[in-house]
Amino acid sequence: MSEWRETKLGDEINLKRGYDLPTRLRQDGSVPIYSSSGISGLHSEKMCEAPGVITGRYGTIGQIFYSKTCYWPLNTALYVQDFKGNDELFVYYFLHQLDWEKYSDKSAVPGINRNDAHQEDVAIPSLPEQKSIAAILSSLDDKIDLLHRQNLTLEAMAETFFRQWFVVKAREDWEEKPLSKIANFLNGLACQKFPPENEIDKLPVLKIKELSNGISESSDWASSNIKPEYIVENGDVIFAWSASLMVKVWNEEKCILNQHLFKVTSTEFPKWFYLMWCNHHLDEFISISSSHATTMGHIKRGDLDKAMVLVPNTDELEIMSSKMTPILNKQIANQKQIRTLQTLRDTLLPKLMSGEVRVKLIPEETHHASLL
Repeated sequence: MSEWRETKLGDEINLKRGYDLPTRLRQDGSVPIYSSSGISGLHSEKMCEAPGVITGRYGTIGQIFYSKTCYWPLNTALYVQDFKGNDELFVYYFLHQLDWEKYSDKSAVPGINRNDAHQEDVAIPSLPEQKSIAAILSSLDDKIDLLHRQNLTLEAMAETFFRQWFVVKAREDWEEKPLSKIANFLNGLACQKFPPENEIDKLPVLKIKELSNGISESSDWASSNIKPEYIVENGDVIFAWSASLMVKVWNEEKCILNQHLFKVTSTEFPKWFYLMWCNHHLDEFISISSSHATTMGHIKRGDLDKAMVLVPNTDELEIMSSKMTPILNKQIANQKQIRTLQTLRDTLLPKLMSGEVRVKLIPEETHHASLL
């Protein structure tokens, strides 16, 4: 890394505190307002020119955001006021691998002093290498974004088909059954009762937090020597029936089902059928949960008995499945590819930023780079 310059972060970029909440907050504006946790609204006026790089200053710290449009940074955020000749997209990725906890004041609501961050020792490559590094990482993010958008389109298609069949053109002769009769709702284990027996025979525990955010270093672990029905595989339908109610197709690694979650399965009906009916009743379940005077809202199995489902005859269900099953399978495949690309990106990022992995510089007119 002899050609990389060793310097201070503050010599390469200038971080500045954001601004107070605009007085004319308009949801019909086009300028994103960035707080410490991301876009918190839209405004009709701009404060900073694009492109922008923003990170949390107070509250949520360590998340980095890139704005391709003009934007308004709030006072809970820091934004890069001056890139000092560095590539903006490279700076966005570079800030991802800094240890922001090191600059935190460690209070109950953590805050960051930008002057502390400015004193961080860093090594920065030349501008051509910055552009090449950013091109590799952004190409992965572009593929991830494309797959996410494709899944949104597929989800909208499935919802359109479902509504057309079961709401707009529902047949009177179709049988009505309770949701609890078309699928098995298996409640999870109290996984703290099954601690790992060793470092090999164990799996991460799937709780509501993991269902929302994925498995992480803070996830709990439990013994894998349990009944196989409590093992969650990629593609399983999971229903959180307590606290934050949601229905999701699990798209990560094998794990163990914790209490407050149902694994939903059926030997009689296809996956798309019970998934869509669970989602169809979700708003109703959320309303029931919020009406309970408890510290943690929830639904009961009796609520599954009261939620009714329309069941077509076998031939009609097969015709529907010919449309819906490929859509769901494509969504699951896309999610698996997204996870693979995210892992590759997250593995490459620190190696590229440290110089452990170098890039072959390509002439600028080709607009791409490759790994050495």
